[in-house]
Amino acid sequence: MEEMEEELKCPVCGSFYREPIILPCSHSLCLACARNILVQTPDSESPQSRRASGLSDYDYLDLDKMSLYSEADSGYGSYGGFASAPTTPCQKSPNGVRVFPPTMPAPHQPHHHSSGALLPPLPARNQCLTCPQCHRSLLLDDRGLRGFAKNRVLEGVIERYQQSKAAALRCQLCEKSPKEATVMCEQCDVFYCEPCRLRCHPPRGPLAKHRLLPPAQGRVSRRLSPRKISTCTDHELENHSMYCVQCKMPVCYQCLEEGKHSSHEVKALGAMWKLHKSQLSQALNGLSDRAKEAKEFLVQLRNMVQQIQENSVEFEACLVAQCDALIDALNRRKVQLLARVNKEHEHKLKVVRDQISHCTVKLRQTTGLMEYCLEVIKENDPSGFLQISDALIRRVHLTEDQWGKGTLTPRMTTDFDLNLDSAPLLQSIHQLDFVQMKVPAPPILQMEECCTHNNSATLSWKQPPMSMVQAEGYILELDDGNGGQFREVFVGKETMCTVDGLHFNSTYNARVKAFNKAGVSQYSKTLVLQTSEGPYPRMSASLAARLQINTMPSPLEFLQNSEQETCVSPVDIKKLVAVAWFAFDPGSAHSDIIFSNDNLTVTCNSYDDRVVLGKTGFSKGVHYWELTIDRYDNHPDPAFGVARVEVLKDVMLGKDDKAWAMYVDNNRSWFMHNNSHTNRTEGGITKGATVGVLLDFTRRTLTFSINEEQQGPVAFENMEGLLFPAVSLNRNVQVTLHTGLPIPGFYSSRASIAS
Repeated sequence: MEEMEEELKCPVCGSFYREPIILPCSHSLCLACARNILVQTPDSESPQSRRASGLSDYDYLDLDKMSLYSEADSGYGSYGGFASAPTTPCQKSPNGVRVFPPTMPAPHQPHHHSSGALLPPLPARNQCLTCPQCHRSLLLDDRGLRGFAKNRVLEGVIERYQQSKAAALRCQLCEKSPKEATVMCEQCDVFYCEPCRLRCHPPRGPLAKHRLLPPAQGRVSRRLSPRKISTCTDHELENHSMYCVQCKMPVCYQCLEEGKHSSHEVKALGAMWKLHKSQLSQALNGLSDRAKEAKEFLVQLRNMVQQIQENSVEFEACLVAQCDALIDALNRRKVQLLARVNKEHEHKLKVVRDQISHCTVKLRQTTGLMEYCLEVIKENDPSGFLQISDALIRRVHLTEDQWGKGTLTPRMTTDFDLNLDSAPLLQSIHQLDFVQMKVPAPPILQMEECCTHNNSATLSWKQPPMSMVQAEGYILELDDGNGGQFREVFVGKETMCTVDGLHFNSTYNARVKAFNKAGVSQYSKTLVLQTSEGPYPRMSASLAARLQINTMPSPLEFLQNSEQETCVSPVDIKKLVAVAWFAFDPGSAHSDIIFSNDNLTVTCNSYDDRVVLGKTGFSKGVHYWELTIDRYDNHPDPAFGVARVEVLKDVMLGKDDKAWAMYVDNNRSWFMHNNSHTNRTEGGITKGATVGVLLDFTRRTLTFSINEEQQGPVAFENMEGLLFPAVSLNRNVQVTLHTGLPIPGFYSSRASIAS
């Protein structure tokens, strides 16, 4: 019950209500507090009184400097008197309400207006009260505060609350530090301690006949004692007996006979008491549910605080470990770089030392030769000298030449020709930041936007509001309508998908999950969808609107919208397959590709082949789309087919192992995959021709057509994985994409023959 305490305190004094009265706005005030915030207002303050007296609404602007509500200090004020009256200081209650002591009205004196005209004396004043909670101003009648009913229910609640809070009953007459009560007088309704009982309630005289009870028993008897019956505020001798429906207040019989309620609808007080109790109980049930949700939410928030603290410690430890790993890697790299420096150091020393050794030997040989030649020159035998002089001269010149061929140039510099390029690493360190590498949260299916129409279903989903991890795409799965295995029906970035070609009168289960580079999220809650029972009505306005915004209509809807009045049987409908709308994807295309027509038309500004993919990838089902040749100059070789998202974008489609294509000129065509050319077929394209691509995951085949006739045999088999529609072209070709098409006749007839 502690939470209730604020409801039991007066907004003016901040203490428990004492003699509370009920204002017309349904709020309550202490009777004493109401007296404190009463203000005096002129009788002629109302517009009717002002017009009656011949004064304009502006004549009292210089007189009335009063404000009931002050925006500057967010408190409540009262009239501070007229300009001639002195300003009254105000006090502020514990609840922030500005309380003005009552002021004596100024004597009636003539007053001069700012224009110089003599105004009549100030009119008499009435009493006005402003509710401190809703700011509503209330004008009191002649009865004053006695005209407001007493809130006896609030008094009873406060009394029970105070009794439940009191651990031990205290004496009500002790002036300081009330002592524990020892008795309670049943007639006086007062708790006494022993000294106060002897002093104030002697056991002799008139009080001797009073019944004294133990405090606990007195509390019970007080609680069980009948309350005083509420009396009418207009007729104090009459008890409330009826309830005025129009005024929403209890009234007495005298009010009905001669008062203002005589013409109002009234009901029995007991019946309305039970009715309002029932209404309050019902309202409390809803409020109780909200309070329960709020408590659970607070528990969730407190758990989040604990989880955030734990995650913070874990994340900080992970961050420190990652930074330490980077430091260790840098230290290891430092050791490797130092080893290279040492290796270069040893190499330089070896080269210089080898050169020193070589020069030392050569110098020793040269010195020996020089000393030998000097000794030969000293000989005086001409014939003997001439016998060896030529050889010595040649040796001296040869040795001199050997010294001149770079022998005296150092083979190694003293500088280290190594420069550590740390700029990229420093840049990487500065760019080191957090990235979201967590799996996204499960998406939320938006039930209000999910619906079925005939044999199609539209589903919409979104990421949770508090999710900080971005999803790069979504995977929508449906079962087979019989509670069987789920299968993927959509993979992409969109958050809405229409699945067509479902069986009529079937129940499907749908779920969706999100994915990013970190992985795939958990599934959303499963949504149950029920398709229509049939028969198959014509296209509605809502369906036509969906066709205009490029949603996914079913083949049945196409047949119903066609010009031919054909009858489609349920057997034929089951043979039809789902169709998809999509356009080319500028985000993954080569930069030389030029887009127009809402990304449905593409060409190129280069003479080399450039690749562009469709925006939607397929991994299951049967899908058919066509491309119209809008421009075809100089007989180029455009290629059409499917590819994976990592296909090369600057070569012809089919040159690598990520694409399966048919390239065609004005006379013939070829199939190509991984640069292998097969199945040359006569028949080419011109301006205005139509190339069809049919991808059948049920048979795992890829088939091509030109002008609605199959071009060659089945082009490729064993098709699997996520594949995107793809085209390669150069500046001599422009094509337009057409999607959401039914399966062509040549393929349907072949499928029926095969079946």
